[in-house]
Amino acid sequence: MQMGIREDLKSILPFLPLVLRSSSLFWPSQVVEALKALSRGPEHSRVESGEVLFLAISDLRDSLGLSSERLEVSAAKGYALFFDELMSRVESREWFSKVLPSLADMLLRLPSLLETHYQKADNLLGGIKTGLRIVGPQEPGIVVLSQELIGALLTCSFFCLFPINDRGAKHLPGINFDHLFASIYTDYNQNQEHKIKCLIHYFERISTCMPAGCVSFERKVLFWKRANFSVSYPNTDFWSKSVVPLCHFEVSHSGLIEDQLSESLEVDFSNKYIGGGALRRGCIQEEIRFMISPELIVGMLFLPSMADNEAIGIVGAERFSNYTGYASSFRFMGNYVDGKPVDFLGRKKTRIIAIDALFNPKFRQYRPECLLRETNKAFCGFFDQSKQHLYQETCQLEALCRYKVGQDVEPSNWAGSVKMDKPPFVTEVDDGASAAELINKTHIGKSKQAKDRQNDIGIVTGNWGCGAFGGDPELKTTIQWLAGSQAFRPFILYCTFGEEALRNLEQVTQWIVSHEWTVGDLWNMLSEYSSQRLKGETDTGFFTWLLPFLSN
Repeated sequence: MQMGIREDLKSILPFLPLVLRSSSLFWPSQVVEALKALSRGPEHSRVESGEVLFLAISDLRDSLGLSSERLEVSAAKGYALFFDELMSRVESREWFSKVLPSLADMLLRLPSLLETHYQKADNLLGGIKTGLRIVGPQEPGIVVLSQELIGALLTCSFFCLFPINDRGAKHLPGINFDHLFASIYTDYNQNQEHKIKCLIHYFERISTCMPAGCVSFERKVLFWKRANFSVSYPNTDFWSKSVVPLCHFEVSHSGLIEDQLSESLEVDFSNKYIGGGALRRGCIQEEIRFMISPELIVGMLFLPSMADNEAIGIVGAERFSNYTGYASSFRFMGNYVDGKPVDFLGRKKTRIIAIDALFNPKFRQYRPECLLRETNKAFCGFFDQSKQHLYQETCQLEALCRYKVGQDVEPSNWAGSVKMDKPPFVTEVDDGASAAELINKTHIGKSKQAKDRQNDIGIVTGNWGCGAFGGDPELKTTIQWLAGSQAFRPFILYCTFGEEALRNLEQVTQWIVSHEWTVGDLWNMLSEYSSQRLKGETDTGFFTWLLPFLSN
């Protein structure tokens, strides 16, 4: 295999700790000898404490020419604190005698794992590129990695072997574990200790039984301008005129997103840098998800920050840990056995969609451009490209309704067709029907319903962009409902996490559904409310503004 000429390998090579020689990847000889010693156990390597472990890590980095790329100052003391004081003697002895040698052996196999990966990558999805590479901004693309390769790459993170210097220039987040370990020494908090416990548990699991599946990572893009066979970035006029019916909305006041049994998109309340503070001091929704499913972390290696028209979808990440609490109360609670079924690629049927909300938006979140940004961001994540035909047909129905009432007929901004004097199937439908009714009566509705029956892929979400990000919960709930409905998702299951502002959410959504509102109807009401908030004409929440009787 001519690995040296592969474009995908060229893009990721500067960010890997391996070297390329004669079209093959290698560890430097000094690294090989050190890893072989580690793989034979502490009687050969003399590594049997956190303090000595970090010395071994430093030697490996020196052998890779990374000594000039400084790690977090207190990382050495953090490794020593965790393995020599916070971990029990029995656990520490088990770690250094069994787990660490297994991880070292996995690192020795990394070059061959990558070679096998690239050999399979071009044929995995019928010619679509799936090889490990930098999937850059505005570049829709997918990377599919075996769980074994992910384990080896995350072991590089544990050993802090990834080059650092050029990552910022490519808008890539940090991937080494030095900041995480340093944090338990410089600013000890139990939640940081328990984040590390989740990762240590993951390594213990894969060292005894390596999973045999795959995980895919996909950058999704709504192009700013219309392109063939893709949906472009909708404008406010599109949302205002949408006749798509609102999808079913269900409320859960006590459940957690990752605990839902339905096969759905699980929303990751993401930072624009995927993973957020997972490998630093962060410990809220996204960071916790990355700790209980550490395979998500590997996406931080090759996925640069998201733009306003981008989202990241991850399918197949296995969950390894139970937990309790949130933020400062987060605690690792032992092993979790993930019983999700797998698909034809061997991926767990766990679908996570990472979308980043505006940070601390305050009153600007009510501006039209911010409403549009947030709705399109959610839509980018929720949209399924395989339903492209439904969007095209929906645009024709919108044109039909405007034709019936004597308006000029122009396609929506993603319809992609020329201006029509008469919609092509105007005689196929009942002249008295509305566009929303037509969607359900014609072949569009039938196609949608058949698709939903085949795979009931709805959305499980919650207070995205609220909490630490400072968003308005009523606004963000409505935005996600709009986006999910326009994406033809069959349902949204909304976890309120006890948010007081959402105490009437069931009553509000039921009232809206009973009045058969479309996406356009709800968008227009949300826009009117936001305009009044900006002008100071109201200071009530959206739900009370919409249904004043709720305040009684």
